[in-house]
Amino acid sequence: MKCRTVQSLIRALWVLLFGAVGLALAGEGAPAHARQDVDMELVLAVDCSYSVDATEFRLQREGLAHALRQPDVARLIGEGAVGAIAVSVIQWSKQDVQIMAIPWERLSTAGEVRALADRIEVMPRLASDGGTSLAGAIRFSLAAFRSSGFQSFRKVIDISSDGRDNSGLSPDEARDLAVAAGVTINGLTILNEVPTLDHYFRDHVIGGPGAFVEVASSYDDFDDAVQRKLIREIRPRLISGTPPTSSDLE
Repeated sequence: MKCRTVQSLIRALWVLLFGAVGLALAGEGAPAHARQDVDMELVLAVDCSYSVDATEFRLQREGLAHALRQPDVARLIGEGAVGAIAVSVIQWSKQDVQIMAIPWERLSTAGEVRALADRIEVMPRLASDGGTSLAGAIRFSLAAFRSSGFQSFRKVIDISSDGRDNSGLSPDEARDLAVAAGVTINGLTILNEVPTLDHYFRDHVIGGPGAFVEVASSYDDFDDAVQRKLIREIRPRLISGTPPTSSDLE
């Protein structure tokens, strides 16, 4: 029992250390007074691990693009208090491979949403094939919020994946850091290889206010699943309190 407790403390210290390093590498970010207000900051984290072949990556990319082009997406963005959201896209695989594929963009008009969809649809695969590090994707996303240049009441990490974590730190501990900082993690699980992946995400990955898992039975179902997920995420919510600050993400 004592051995397991010590191991848990060591893992927690490593999570804190790697989180601090990731945030430092992201830079100090914009001062609070210089940050633009938006209703939500959304990281779309796309799985590029070894289990995702070229066709499956293309289906993820096209599914995101098609979802953003749905008229309801732009309409719901406009219904927020500010009428704008900020979105970035990262690609991820093993513990030390996460790449900001599309930097933060502010979306407030249908034209801006369509332009982002066009960029995502032709986005090249930048992350190397490798293992699946959900903790790495979460940690990198937290650093991305710090340097986003925006502020909001809602910060959401949206992770799509077809596999369980098998590289690096535990996703539970990275999730707990995100939740403590006021960040929500949602999941889109693709059940082509692991039929119970949605249960794994509920137990070990998602967390925070309103967190949920959307399920695609296969990559062919990804298009419909990501549309349901985006509309559910973007829909304005009544939220009280103060937005998380950069220091909360440290």
